[in-house]
Parts: sequence; structure tokens; C-alpha cells
Amino acid sequence: MKWHPFELHTHTPHSDGTHTLLEMCSKAKELGLSGIALTDHNTVSGLIDADEVTRETGVAVIPGMEWTTFYGHMLTLGAPYCEWRDLGPADIGRGIERVHQQGGVVGIAHPYSMGSPICTGCHWEYEMTDWNQIDYIEVWHETLPSLRNHNAPAFRLWTDLLNRGFRIAATAGRDWHRSDNDKSLAAYTYLGIEDSEPLAARSVVDAISRGRLCISMGPLLLFKIQLDQREYGIGEVVERTSEERERALTFNVSFQQSGIPERQWSAAEAHSVIIESNLRELARGSLAEGSFQFSETIDTDNLLWVRARLYGLQDGVLTTLAFTNPIYFASR
Repeated sequence: MKWHPFELHTHTPHSDGTHTLLEMCSKAKELGLSGIALTDHNTVSGLIDADEVTRETGVAVIPGMEWTTFYGHMLTLGAPYCEWRDLGPADIGRGIERVHQQGGVVGIAHPYSMGSPICTGCHWEYEMTDWNQIDYIEVWHETLPSLRNHNAPAFRLWTDLLNRGFRIAATAGRDWHRSDNDKSLAAYTYLGIEDSEPLAARSVVDAISRGRLCISMGPLLLFKIQLDQREYGIGEVVERTSEERERALTFNVSFQQSGIPERQWSAAEAHSVIIESNLRELARGSLAEGSFQFSETIDTDNLLWVRARLYGLQDGVLTTLAFTNPIYFASR
């Protein structure tokens, strides 16, 4: 498994961006990104030279689109153009099914951004009758995302849905419109992709569908659980092989340098790493030695998910620097 940093929310002049696809991918290469998803508003015309741009820059371009409607913005990845203009506030499920039938995934973009009249449609107002249809939620939006007010309720929404038993992934999206000299720190979505798989729509869709994602403004955070001599990674499901409720679990959290020049990071900078679940906070420790390990016998009968979160100082504020998507536990 290799972890690839991606920017999953971008725009070009084919909608409202100011950088061409080539300019953006050239900047992405400079930043150390493996790929981007092109998600222009309501059009896929910007993908016309995607293959040529990838050959020139080495940056993978994943086809996507941002459905930009009066009731919310929805990102589609890995699918061709799917019609959205006939959907009302109670019909989003019908549109999502079209994307899934074409082999793509869907995500809610910036669900708690300011809506009308400042930004009509930016706030999610569609009626969700089946949250199982949603593949991911953009819980971190724009640069310095953990410090932005509209992202806090998005993170809570994702957590609440996990607590209800839904397995929905979380992503970050810079909403990248221009490749200027803005030095504001962005968060990237690291996708866990098998070494043998090419960086293409299929492998990106698979990583998101399986929840093999880490979101970070700094280092790549890795999280594993050991149980009965077996190891489970981000996005995997711990199966229940016995009727025992009390199970001895070992949690391992570590970090890797991201390969992004501006993100070189020392473990000594971290304040703490937190292992949290739907039940409670399970452990808190330091990554000063490069890793943190914790073992405990836990009643797993009502345990649904566990994830790792890294806290540290950013712009003088103690905030979340990175978090993993969960490792899940199968229900009894």
C-alpha cells in the first residue's frame, strides 16, 4: 500500500477558476501532489486535455464535477457527466444513483458553508432519505481548514453519522481556483492505493469507497489495530470471530513525512495523538518517538469505529493537524 496526496476539489476557467489545468498540475507537481480531481462547476469540458497534461507533469487527473445547484453542491468523481438539472430538493437520491451506475462516487461539498443570499446553494439543503448513498463528506474545506468555523459542524455531522452506523468517508478540499503565491496551509487527502494499481479514476474511486484515507495539514498519519495476530488498517473492518465481548486490542499510530517540501515535520512538534471511538476517547499520547502504541482489553460489543487524530500548534492555535478515517468493527 502506498499513500498518495491528492487535491480533490479544483476549478479551471471552464467554470470559475483562473488557472488552466496545465498551470494547476504544474503547481501540484511543485507541491509534491500525486494527483488532483478536476471538479469544475456543472461541466467536464476542462478534461479535454487531461491526458496530455498528465504526460507533461506526471500528475494524475481524475475526472469529476461539482454539481452546483440551488440546494447544495455535490462532488462527483470517476464518472462521466451525469444529468442533475431535473432534480429537486427531495430528488438527490435519484441523481446519486446515476453517478453510481456510471462507476463513480459522490461527496457533499462544504455542507455548512454560508448559503443564501451570500452564496446561494453553497449550504447543503437536500433531503437525505438514505445516508448509505453518500460516499464521502468534505469535512475540511479551504485552506487552514481546522480553523474555519463552517468546518466544525461538517466534522460533527460526519462523526454523528459514523455513530449511527453509516460508513461514510471524510475528505479535505481546498476548492482550488488559482495557482498564485498564496502561502496559506492547505490540507490534502492521502489515498491508500495498492502498489500494483495505477493512479487512475478506478483506483481513486476504490480508495474512497473503502475509506482508505488520511486527511492532513502536515504529516501522513498511519493507524493500525492488532487483534488475534492480525493487523487491520484504515478503512478495514474488524470481523467478530467469536462471541467474546472483551477483546485485547493493540493500537499503533505513526507518521511518515509526506514528501511535500513545505510539510517536513518533526514529531517533537506534536502535542498529542488521540485515539477516539463512538464510545469514548480510548487513549492519548505523544508521537515524540515517532510512534505511539496502546493496548487495552475493551468491551467491543457496541464498538462501531475507531480513528486517530493529531493535535498540534498551527498559527499559534492548538488545533487538529491530521486525522484518519476510521477502522470499523463489524456488528454482532
